[in-house]
Amino acid sequence: MTSKTTASLLAICVACAASAIAGTALCADRRNAPAQAGAGAAAAVSGDAHEQPAAEAPAEEEEETPAVAATDGKLVLPNGQDITPDHMENGRWYTAEDIPTYKIAEDGAVDWATFSGYRRYSAECHVCHGPDGEGSTYAPALRKSVLTMGYYDFLEIAASGKQEVNTAANLVMPAFGTNKNVWCYIDDIYAYLLARGTGDLPRGRPAKREDKSDEFVAQEDSCMSG
Repeated sequence: MTSKTTASLLAICVACAASAIAGTALCADRRNAPAQAGAGAAAAVSGDAHEQPAAEAPAEEEEETPAVAATDGKLVLPNGQDITPDHMENGRWYTAEDIPTYKIAEDGAVDWATFSGYRRYSAECHVCHGPDGEGSTYAPALRKSVLTMGYYDFLEIAASGKQEVNTAANLVMPAFGTNKNVWCYIDDIYAYLLARGTGDLPRGRPAKREDKSDEFVAQEDSCMSG
C-alpha cells in the first residue's frame, strides 16, 4: 500500500463522522443483488476486463452543470476540492494536498494509474455501479458521486462499507478494506472516476495510455504480496 494510502487511512477516523452522505452511498440492493464479478476480477489482472459483460446503465441521463471550475489556474470540483495534478509518487499523480488525481497528455494518453483504475473498476465495481461509473438501477453513478463527495469520505465508505435502510429499499455497500484487488488500487479507481466525472475521459476503454512505470510495479507488488 502506498504511503499516500496509509496516510489516508489515518484520516478515515476523521472522515467517519461525515460518512453518512445522503444520496451518495456506494451500494447494492440485497433484494436485487447482482452476481459476483469473480471472472471480472481475474480479467482485470490479465488486462482483459473490458471484454467482460457489463451491467446495463440508464438509457438517459439528465443534463449536468459543468463539473470543474478553473480558478487561478487550478481545476476545482463543485465540492471545492482541487484536482490539479502537482506531483507524481509511485507512478501515480497527486494534487498539492496529496489527493489522487489524473493527468491526460496532449495526445490523449491517460496516465497509467488512471488506466489501472479503469481496469479495477471494470472488474470489481461495474456489476453494481454500472459500466464507466454511470450507475445502475440499484447503485449510484460514482462518476457523479466523486464530484461532491470528498476523497476521505470516498475512502471511508470503500473501506468500511455502508448500509442505508428505508421503506423503499435495503441498500448495502460491502466493505472492501481487506480486498487487495480493490484496496491496493483504490487511488487508481478514484482517479479514474474523477476523470469520468469531469468529462475528460470518455466512456469505454481508454484509447491511449502511458506506460507502466517501474515505481508503480514495485508498489503494486509490495501491496499485493504484503
